[in-house]
Amino acid sequence: MNALERHRRLSAIWASEPGFRGWFSTVNHNDLGRMFLVTAFFFFLVGGLLAMLIRAQLATPHSAFAGPEIYNQIFTMHGVVMMFLFAIPTFEGLAIYLLPKILGTRDLAFPRLTAYGYWCYAFGGTMLLVSMLFGIAPDSGWFMYPPLSDAIHSPGINTDFWLIGITFVEISAIAAAVEITVSILKYRAPGMSLDKMPIFGWYALITALMILTGFPPLILGSVLLEVERAFGLPFFQADMGGDSLLWQHLFWLFGHPEVYIIFLPAAGVISTVLPVMCRTTLLGYGWIVAAAVALAFLSFGLWVHHMFTTGIPHMGLAFFSAASTLVAVPTGVQIFAWIGTMWRGRPELHLPMLHILGFFVTFVIGGLTGVMVAVVPFDWQAHDTAFITAHLHYVLFGGFVFPIFAGIYYWLPHFTGRRRFFRLGEIAFALVFVGFHVTFLAMHWVGLLGQRRRISTYTPEDGWTAINLISSVGSFILAFGIAMILLDVLLHALSAGRGRRNPWKAPSLEWAMMTPAPAYNFASLPHVTSRAPLENDPGLPLHLATGGGYLGTPRDGRRETLTVDIASGRPEMLVVYPANTRLPIVMAAITGLFFLSLLLKFYWTVPLALVGVAALAWRWVWGLGMQEDPVPQPIGCGLEVPHAAAVERGPGWWGSAFLLTANATFFGSLLFGFAFLWTVAPGWPPPEWLTPSWGALILGLVGVAAGSLGMRLAMRQNRRGAAPSMGLALALAGTLALAYGCASLMLRAPAPTEHAYGATLLVLGGYGLFHAALAALMVVFTAAQVRRGFTSRTRRSVFSITCLWTDYAGFTGSIVLLAAHLSGLSP
Repeated sequence: MNALERHRRLSAIWASEPGFRGWFSTVNHNDLGRMFLVTAFFFFLVGGLLAMLIRAQLATPHSAFAGPEIYNQIFTMHGVVMMFLFAIPTFEGLAIYLLPKILGTRDLAFPRLTAYGYWCYAFGGTMLLVSMLFGIAPDSGWFMYPPLSDAIHSPGINTDFWLIGITFVEISAIAAAVEITVSILKYRAPGMSLDKMPIFGWYALITALMILTGFPPLILGSVLLEVERAFGLPFFQADMGGDSLLWQHLFWLFGHPEVYIIFLPAAGVISTVLPVMCRTTLLGYGWIVAAAVALAFLSFGLWVHHMFTTGIPHMGLAFFSAASTLVAVPTGVQIFAWIGTMWRGRPELHLPMLHILGFFVTFVIGGLTGVMVAVVPFDWQAHDTAFITAHLHYVLFGGFVFPIFAGIYYWLPHFTGRRRFFRLGEIAFALVFVGFHVTFLAMHWVGLLGQRRRISTYTPEDGWTAINLISSVGSFILAFGIAMILLDVLLHALSAGRGRRNPWKAPSLEWAMMTPAPAYNFASLPHVTSRAPLENDPGLPLHLATGGGYLGTPRDGRRETLTVDIASGRPEMLVVYPANTRLPIVMAAITGLFFLSLLLKFYWTVPLALVGVAALAWRWVWGLGMQEDPVPQPIGCGLEVPHAAAVERGPGWWGSAFLLTANATFFGSLLFGFAFLWTVAPGWPPPEWLTPSWGALILGLVGVAAGSLGMRLAMRQNRRGAAPSMGLALALAGTLALAYGCASLMLRAPAPTEHAYGATLLVLGGYGLFHAALAALMVVFTAAQVRRGFTSRTRRSVFSITCLWTDYAGFTGSIVLLAAHLSGLSP
């Protein structure tokens, strides 16, 4: 088979449906990465337009451009759009498009999950935009502090759009984080051990793990506040045992890592692009990885520095102030490594390099002002002023937007296969750089003079008029520059001529394929022996195109790829991907129906939507079943590996493990909230405690043991070739007993609308009941697969996945039951 015939056969297997219909059924990471990026930059334009409206309003005193109510919606939506609909999705889109290419594989771990995440993002973002068009957008600031955002002070539907819309969008972030984590750990080219992994892979892995552990506290806070607004459960009302500070803790447990979730992918772009622009290798690869890991850990210990003015004890202030300054150390390690890379190399001022230099200047200033606000006395003076707004923009724009523009211009020839013709980019960079610094240096100044953030107007006597006018003029220069960049990119994609395959002479794998990338990425998978495979073997593209690598022969119309051992990169198993399907978009639409029903208070459609999601999820997984035992498959280069269905820890197990990591963080945040209210909130003790039911407690704990033992018995029976009926029946009985224990707790909890104690027990019981019911459903699914002949001694992966979920339900359920009943003994 020659290269052309191989290309045609692989394209027929991997390509999406032609035309407009393909957008709705594609599960290919090339298509979905582009869709993510285009959608994210559409929201970037929306957010930028809102920023212009803000600066138009503040350009002069007593401005009548927008009234306070509309202005509140504008600045709230500007923050929401930029943080939730632009920054994170841009990272997701870039990672989804690039990762399989730089890792030397054909797609991400779960293509349908990628598509589902995209449609949740698109539908959730649309929901928020529609609220703005109807004038009912969120208006309490992008961090939604109660009591301002509770039902008493914000009675309309505006806040509900934020709480429900953001939760819907965050499904996309969690899905992408699971996808990226499993893909980086398991879906790499053979031979690519962890120490040979491209630096962008490390940054993406760390960022994905931070999303899995950083976003659940925000989701929990949104759920609790929405439940309070809709049903009157007083989690944040001080006179009923709640505490509005609980929201701030949950929000900033997400909010501070969020800054690094945005910065780290951009740092990955810099670490990738900078050495190429300097014609050298990255200095201090190991130190940079260690610094990124340290930064991720430290970011979770700094959330309280956003709360210095809330009455935190002095010991806490000292600790979090010191920790906040400590974060400069790993950041400095990366900065000095990049400077050392430039010093060692021969920098060439191509357009990506200009944006990297813009990053250095801007981000260093943002970092220095960050150290200033980490010092408690200064923070007390500058808190909630325009100085903080300016600092935030220096960190986020300098730390994210400049590197992303560098990345766009660097990988644009890869996206399009074309070369630049119009030279608007250099002029646009100058406008963006000058406009940004004029805007936000002036904002630092006016903040130090005392201008509060989020104000809709001011008086001439305040003395801020000239500075605000300068800031607004700068913002319009900035907007003009960004518009020119987007125009330059559009012209490049539409009108430029064909370019060379590797215009930068880069050493990484994404340039060892045709550009634009074919749907299958590599005609055959490479064997990697260094961090610069293309530099070490310039003939690698031809070798792969002629089928010299792994899986070089298309067979049976299947979409095949390999997984590897995490540490060594040794080939481990063969994975066959599902084909194109509309299942993800349908499931996202039904998920959207669930959230829309909550938003509009159509509660009778909520259970219908839940049943719909469960039915589609059943169909989703059912289609992966096989009725014949797979045999080890030849993969080329003289090797054979088992099929993914014939191993205990297949892709589904890994995906479940990381999804449960996020779930465990959610549960841990819930326990933290319970302990916080009990020990810190005013209005305790509650008027009534839970009356323990030893029968329900013992039955629930026995159910936990039975569920776990039952699944292990079923696995053992299946492994011996016997029918696993007894084990599955025991597991089902155990999960149902646990469900009964949690349901009993919910029914016996003190009135949940009268005190936060009863409300918290109700939510804890609901959490345990949901997971027990989910585990029971998975046991029933496993039994159905056994009955249809989808399992055997060889095909056993479904048992380990169900066992994992059953164990998790048992673990969290037992903690729920014990915590609730022990609290009832406290009087």
